[in-house]
Amino acid sequence: MLLLLSATGLFVLSGLAALLAQKSDRWCTGLGAGGAVVGCLLGLVPTLPVVVGSPGFSLRWAWDVPYGAFAVEVDALSAFFLLPIFVVCALAAVYGAEYLIPFRRQKPLGPAWLSYNVLIASMVLVVVARNAVLFLVAWEVMAMASFFLVTFEDEQESVRGAGWVYLVASHLGTACLLALFVLLGRASGSLDFDHLNAASSPAGLLFGLAVVGFGTKAGFMPLHVWLPEAHPAAPSHVSAVMSGVMIKTGIYGLMRTLTLLGPPPAWWGWVLCGIGLTSGILGVLFALAQHDLKRLLAYHSVENIGIIALGLGLGVVGISTGSGPLAVLGFAGALLHVLNHAIFKGLLFLGAGAVAHATGTREIDHLGGLLKQAPWTGLSFLVGAVAISGLPPLNGFVSEFLIYLGAFRGVTTGDRAAVVVALGVIAALALIGGLAAACFTKAFGIVFLGEPRTHHATHVHEPGLPMRVPMLLLAAACVVIGCLAPVVVRWLAPVVGRATGLPLETVRGGLAGATGPLTFLTAIAAGLIILTAVLAGLRRWLLSGRRVETSGTWDCGYAQPGPRMQYTASSFAQLLTDLFRPLLQVQQRVELPEGLFPSHGSFSSETPDRCTTRIYGPLFSAIDRGLAALRWLQHGEVHLYILYIALTLLVLLIWKLGTL
Repeated sequence: MLLLLSATGLFVLSGLAALLAQKSDRWCTGLGAGGAVVGCLLGLVPTLPVVVGSPGFSLRWAWDVPYGAFAVEVDALSAFFLLPIFVVCALAAVYGAEYLIPFRRQKPLGPAWLSYNVLIASMVLVVVARNAVLFLVAWEVMAMASFFLVTFEDEQESVRGAGWVYLVASHLGTACLLALFVLLGRASGSLDFDHLNAASSPAGLLFGLAVVGFGTKAGFMPLHVWLPEAHPAAPSHVSAVMSGVMIKTGIYGLMRTLTLLGPPPAWWGWVLCGIGLTSGILGVLFALAQHDLKRLLAYHSVENIGIIALGLGLGVVGISTGSGPLAVLGFAGALLHVLNHAIFKGLLFLGAGAVAHATGTREIDHLGGLLKQAPWTGLSFLVGAVAISGLPPLNGFVSEFLIYLGAFRGVTTGDRAAVVVALGVIAALALIGGLAAACFTKAFGIVFLGEPRTHHATHVHEPGLPMRVPMLLLAAACVVIGCLAPVVVRWLAPVVGRATGLPLETVRGGLAGATGPLTFLTAIAAGLIILTAVLAGLRRWLLSGRRVETSGTWDCGYAQPGPRMQYTASSFAQLLTDLFRPLLQVQQRVELPEGLFPSHGSFSSETPDRCTTRIYGPLFSAIDRGLAALRWLQHGEVHLYILYIALTLLVLLIWKLGTL
């Protein structure tokens, strides 16, 4: 445990050193990024043995803070979430060392590296904390550090707005968590996790507070509104960390809370499946309608969090109905998708950052033809696109396959409620997978294929090794996990057992039913990969002694097709967005050509988030109007403010004396 805490301390110290050395760009970046990488490698040393099944470890120190002690522990569940934190954060730090170079002339980088390293340290403490006070302090530090990273380019008004939306959403979620822990700890008088008692409060209320508090951070719809604003605003390596691992702390918190609340009723699983269905389908639909590449990826984070919620919902239904295989496969699929999403979404955000770094824009319709100029970036992005679409033989397929298999097991349980939920999960996953494949066909095709549409996509170059190597390593991880799926699934047994409370033998038996089909599918996928490599090598060998020439093809009579004759992102997705128009309510602006020789015509579309425009916008406007009536209290006289405080304390004292 001391080694893990030392790594956490190293994050903070290296961040402070980067802040002090900010006058030297080289020293600042070296200390900030180097401290992050070394700290992550140091943290992996005690974490990996627990991940593969070794016993966990803990540490408890007495401190002066009331309601418990400084208690930290690494069990199988904590170690599983620490793994993507350390891996993704280390690779993103290497990437950020080059990505931030153009910003050196605009602003010092010391505050950014300090915030980045503090963010890593706070996420580690959130995952290992076993005291509610320590947990909430780490949770709040995580929110503030990520706020400063989101507002890195605070000279832009849109970035400042995104930062404030994120900060407000984070604190509303934290308020729910504060109420949750107060209710859990009021019976015992201690906020240590092993003393929390759910019997003293209604279990449904506690579950609701956990879903809202942790779901706000995770991005459950309709609590997701901060996510498509903050992720595009942040630097790309920060977006990779926030989407890949930070929002998973919400999933961790929800799973940890489920272990504290006791046996769950079936309706908890129904609620989680309903949240997953809504987040998954609406998330991918809104992604399909986006024009900004990073905003598209942000909505896909909502979609994938929905897939994780579907798995958790199935698992909870399995526990409540006594169906061990359903519980095991649901939780296993959700947990593996946590890891897989961290890998391929981190890869995609790094790829989007490389595109923006090379072209100066994130607008999909301004790009095109980048695969010829930046093949390694294009190949890495393609791997991430295939993985996030849930297609074999990559890692996204494996976790979704486990959830599918769990849903099919739910159909055979005979319990009517479980059958209905399982059929809904199957239908939702099928729709989400199809729409995700269409969305990333659009994203990859418009950005990397065809010809450059504007000057942004001309004279593009590959990024340097510090940006390229992390993308290639994450792409390789997508392939390795997919090809070693049976081994990875068996490795999940300890963490699934900790999350479900089921005996290890039951967990292994439930996972054994999935390894057989996965072995068959993995063998076919590996064979296809080998066959493709052999054919590519054979083609190269056959052409090695010949002169290869290129020539134009028949182009339907268009002798000189221009870039504007290609599909745009909007036109490619229009069939699907029109199909789901009642949900998306796409706003279109059309200026039709007029006359025999028209000189002008235009078409543009926009898809505002209905949760923002229909729910939160009117709600906060009403609150603002209500609070405006109290504005007379704010008159700038300090002595009256002190009087307000004194009167408030007096009222609280009288109320407390009256309850004795």
